[in-house]
Amino acid sequence: MEKEQKESLIRIIASAVLLGAAYLVNSLTELTAFQQVLLFLIPYLAAGYDVVISAVKNILHGELFDEMFLMTVATVGAFCIGDYPEGVFVMIFYQLGEFFQDYAVDKSRDSISALMEICPETSNLETENGLKTVDPKALKIGDIIVVKAGEKVPVNGRIIEGTSSLDTSALTGESLPREVAERDEVLGGCININGTLRIKVTSVFADSAVAKILEMVEHASEKKGKAEKFITKFSKIYTPAVVVAAVLLAVIPPLVTGQPFASWVNRALIFLVISCPCALVISVPLSFFSGIGGASKRGILIKGSTCLEALSKTSAVVFDKTGTLTEGKFSVTAVHPQVISEEELVKIAASAEYFSDHPVSVSLKNACKDEIDPSVVKNVKEIAGKGLSAEINGRKVLVGNGRLMAAENVEYHDCHKVGTVVHVAVNGKYFGHIVISDVVKPDSEKAIRELKGDGCKTVMLTGDRKEVAEQVGKNLGLDEIHAELLPDGKVEKLESVMKKNSGMTAFVGDGINDAPVLSSADVGIAMGALGSDAAIEAADIVLMDDKPSKIPLGIKIAKKTMRLVKENIVFSLAVKAVILVLGAVGIANMWLAIFADVGVALIATLNATRGLNTRNM
Repeated sequence: MEKEQKESLIRIIASAVLLGAAYLVNSLTELTAFQQVLLFLIPYLAAGYDVVISAVKNILHGELFDEMFLMTVATVGAFCIGDYPEGVFVMIFYQLGEFFQDYAVDKSRDSISALMEICPETSNLETENGLKTVDPKALKIGDIIVVKAGEKVPVNGRIIEGTSSLDTSALTGESLPREVAERDEVLGGCININGTLRIKVTSVFADSAVAKILEMVEHASEKKGKAEKFITKFSKIYTPAVVVAAVLLAVIPPLVTGQPFASWVNRALIFLVISCPCALVISVPLSFFSGIGGASKRGILIKGSTCLEALSKTSAVVFDKTGTLTEGKFSVTAVHPQVISEEELVKIAASAEYFSDHPVSVSLKNACKDEIDPSVVKNVKEIAGKGLSAEINGRKVLVGNGRLMAAENVEYHDCHKVGTVVHVAVNGKYFGHIVISDVVKPDSEKAIRELKGDGCKTVMLTGDRKEVAEQVGKNLGLDEIHAELLPDGKVEKLESVMKKNSGMTAFVGDGINDAPVLSSADVGIAMGALGSDAAIEAADIVLMDDKPSKIPLGIKIAKKTMRLVKENIVFSLAVKAVILVLGAVGIANMWLAIFADVGVALIATLNATRGLNTRNM
C-alpha cells in the first residue's frame, strides 16, 4: 500500500469516528439546526474536502457533469433537506469505494510496471584500462561488455566468452532459465543467474528488446478500442442527460401534484448519485489494461486495446514458415552412410567444411561430436554452386551436391528425404550423404492443434520450395499451404484469405520481408526474440519468446478481456437502470443509491482486474 493510500484510509477511519461522535452528541443533546449543521460539517469536510474543492475547480473550468460534481450536489443537497448524517455517510462511503478502486487499479498497474524494472541502470564496458561503468544508452555496436552473476544484460548482444543461465521471465514469460554459451544471442533485460559473460553489443539501447518493450507498454493505452471509445462518448451524453432529468424530477412533480418539494428534491439527489457513470468509465479501460498486463506477464506484448479487441475476433491465422513455424536454423536431420559409420561420415564432411562459415558448414560442424583437427585439412577449394574439395590426411574429399558428384564422375544416390542433401566422396569413392534441413519448432504442432480446436483456419505462406513447404504443412496439419511466394505474392494471398474469412485475420511472421504482410493483416503478430526490427515495428502484437503456442493463448486472453468488458457494461447499466427507476418512484433511498454508484463501480473494478490472472490459461 502506497503512502497516499495509507493517508486516505486513515482519513476515512477518522471521518467515520467523527461521524459516530457527532451522531452521539446530536442524540444526547438538544441542538439548533445551525448547530447540527456545524456538528456534522466537521466529519463531512474531513471525509470529502478534496471532493468539494475538485468540484468547484471543475465548475470554474466549465466541467459541470463529472463524478465530483454529482457527489457534491447530492451530499450538499442532503444537508439542505436536513439529512445531515446521511450526507456525511454518503461521502465517507464514496471515499471508501474510491480507496478500494484505487487499490485495485494500482495492483493492475504494478503488474505492468514490473516490466519497467527490466531496464538496467548501468553496464560494465570493457576498456583498455579495465571495466568502466557506463549508461546502457551510451553503448555502441561492437563494444564489449561484461555481465556478472546477478546483473541484468543491458542490451542485445552475442556471447564471446562464458557460460551461464539466464532468467528471461520478464521478457518472455518463461519460468525456466535459459542455458547460454559462446556464440549465443542474448536479449537486453535478461538476468544473468550464474557465471560471468563477455558480450559483444549487436544493437544500441534504443533498438534493444528491453527498450522496445518499454515503448510498447508506455503507448499501449493510446490505442483505444471500440468499447472504450463508446464509453467515452456515452458518458459525455449520459451525464448531462441525467442531471437534466434530476432537475425535472425535483421541480415538475411537486408543481403538478402540489406535494412538498423536499421529498422530490431528495428523490432527485438520490437519482443523481445513482446516475454517476464511474463504474463504466473506470472498469472498461481497466479491463483492457488488465488484459494487456496479463498478456505481458506471459510474454505477449499487445500494442493497445484496438489490437486486443481485433485479436479476440480472429478466426484465421496465416503463418510465415522460416523462423515462425520452423527454427530458421539449419541442422542435420538424417545421416545415410555407405561404407562407414554415421559419426565418421559427419566428421569427414565437417572437417572439409571447417574453414567455411556457410550455414550448411556450420550445421555440419555443430553435428560433429568428435574434435576436429584443422591441421590435417589442406588445399580447400570452393566450387561455386556445387560444394568444395579438400585434402584430409592426404585423401581427396568431395563435399557438395549432386552436380559436384556428377562433375567428378562419382556415382551417388538420391535421398527420399526433403532438405539440402550433402554428398560425400573420398578418393572418388562414394561414402554417403547427409540431409540438412530447417527444423520445425517444438511447439508449432501444439499451436496449430489449439488454433484448429478453437475453430481458427490455419494457413502457411512461404517463399520456400513447394516440396519443403508441403512436408512442413502436412506434418503440422495446416489447412492451406502456399509456397514459392515473393513478398508481394504473400500480400496477395493474404488478401485472398481475408476476403474469404468472416472474422479477423492474423498474420504471423519474423523477417523483414514479412513487414508488408504484417501491416496488411487485421492483426499483425511478430516474433520478438529473433524477429527483425522491421517486423516488430509493423506488428500489432509481439511474441517475446518466439513460440507459436503463444498465439492461441493470446486469443484466449483477448476473448476473456472482451468478456470482462461486456460483463461490466451490462452489469453496470442494468443495476443503474433498475435503481434509477426505484429512485424516481421513491422506493430507493440514499444507501441504495450509494451502492448503485460506488458499490457497482467497485464490483466492476474488481471484475476488471481478473484479466491479470492468466495462470491457468
